[in-house]
Amino acid sequence: MATDKVVETVIVGNYVEMETEGKPNDMKARFSKFLWHGGSAYDAWFSCASNQVAQVLLTLPYSFSQLGMLSGICFQLFYGLLGSWTAYLISVLYVEYRTRKEREKVEFRNHVIQWFEVLDGLLGKYWRNVGLAFNCTFLLFGSVIQLIACASNIYYINDNLDKRTWTYIFGACCATTVFIPSFHNYRMWSFLGLVMTTYTAWYLTIASLLHGQVEGVKHSGPAKIVLYFTGATNILYTFGGHAVTVEIMHAMWKPQKFKAIYLLATLYVLTLTLPSAAAVYWAFGDMLLNHSNAFALLPRSPSRDMAVILMLIHQFITFGFACTPLYFVWEKAIGMHECKSLCKRAAARLPVVIPIWFLAIIFPFFGPINSTVGSLLVSFTVYIIPALAHMFTFKSSAARENAVEQPPKFMGRWVGTYMMNSFVVVWVLIVGFGFGGWASVTNFVHQINTFGLFTKCYQCPPTMPPPLPHLNATAAPPPLRHPLNHTHSP
Repeated sequence: MATDKVVETVIVGNYVEMETEGKPNDMKARFSKFLWHGGSAYDAWFSCASNQVAQVLLTLPYSFSQLGMLSGICFQLFYGLLGSWTAYLISVLYVEYRTRKEREKVEFRNHVIQWFEVLDGLLGKYWRNVGLAFNCTFLLFGSVIQLIACASNIYYINDNLDKRTWTYIFGACCATTVFIPSFHNYRMWSFLGLVMTTYTAWYLTIASLLHGQVEGVKHSGPAKIVLYFTGATNILYTFGGHAVTVEIMHAMWKPQKFKAIYLLATLYVLTLTLPSAAAVYWAFGDMLLNHSNAFALLPRSPSRDMAVILMLIHQFITFGFACTPLYFVWEKAIGMHECKSLCKRAAARLPVVIPIWFLAIIFPFFGPINSTVGSLLVSFTVYIIPALAHMFTFKSSAARENAVEQPPKFMGRWVGTYMMNSFVVVWVLIVGFGFGGWASVTNFVHQINTFGLFTKCYQCPPTMPPPLPHLNATAAPPPLRHPLNHTHSP
């Protein structure tokens, strides 16, 4: 029995990051372990579900206004299933890579396996370099989006400061994520993050239904092909949160249990995104085309303020989710990854935050940037590269015969899997990257031309000029004189 237990420990990869080894002896240490040390399948589910929905919850009504109600619902269901499939492929490749390495007596006790290392071990350096470039760029802009979202949301509670100033403030706050060692330590945060997004989603749904449709509401989408594919790629981005799948799997005590976790997380996320996006679009219609943040149209109330605050906290958590893999890559590049000192590793991570902070100030286009990142980066990182990597890893009959994970029967084994992977590559390459890239970049350039880079307050309502000091506040204002007043009779 003792021997079996040792073997199991090696297989599941029980590792130590920046933790104190040994079992806790007092109640305080046990309580800390309960909140801090998560490696179960439930922890992985909370991490996947919490990381998947984030600030995109607030931009999906905007996507519905571009797509129309029917297309918006269909694309959510379609990309939810497609994303779950490619997450499954990534998990299969991770288990394959790790099993091969452990057969070679390689240990990962103080080393976090990442996606580019899986590609390197299975397919070589060329695949590693491509995967590293796409993954790091996507996670970089994913972190940028969280900062932009923080500034956009807090503005609806306190507009005494412009959004650019709020970006400076939240950039400093999010830099504290350098102290979170790994996904193994996100147990409490991922649980709270999902609670927060659940509240916000149902607030958006109920508040929109109670508000009712605005006077003269129009639902003209889809009206333009550019907007249509921009909205579609935002949904592609929504269900492309598994750029951190390998890191979440590696944080599990038994990574083999990950198989269906992402699908179950996606099904739960759909119960949040579909009702909220449909309800807000039903209530406000085409007004959303000029308001990419759903909070902008709902009247201020204690419930809305609570939703804003909860989303701010959740975006801090999601910033950590997106940035932690970048921290790992940077640590490995400078030789600090296996250092056991928390403070030294935290200090080494700080340079990663600076470019994220700077890019959030340059491109504060909340909403359009999601679609651009989705089409140009998520399409390859999350969909195309995993599907191709799975096909090339198991292209030989020997590799298929000796595979650790055999494809499921309901997918038609290897033939069905290859057909599904081919469909993913072709669809995402043409629709997601091709049409989506054209539409998203066109819309993004339009935002730059309209608002400019480094814009101080993106999509903020115009400020009213202060009253003239010489006017008496008690005096009646002079009558308006406007030659084009529609009430004036000629």
